[in-house]
Amino acid sequence: MNMTAFLISLLAFVANVPLGMWRETTRKFSLKWFIAIHASIPLIIYLRVLFEISIWWIPVNIALAVLGQWMGARFHHRRIQLISQDQPE
Repeated sequence: MNMTAFLISLLAFVANVPLGMWRETTRKFSLKWFIAIHASIPLIIYLRVLFEISIWWIPVNIALAVLGQWMGARFHHRRIQLISQDQPE
């Protein structure tokens, strides 16, 4: 049970990295921004219910989802920096 809960939490992180990258390209508080933040939630809830994961794992899932969003945003900013450095002036 704990291994399954850990894997679902890891999925919460991994799924939110590309969503965080996408979120950085959208206008704040727009519909796309809202979708980028919340798109992984139905999947995580479905897996939690399917595998009967304890409610005690919810804070871990939320924390890792937020961390994934943050890491995705950082990756996006870093990629933009690298692209702008490679272009000749």
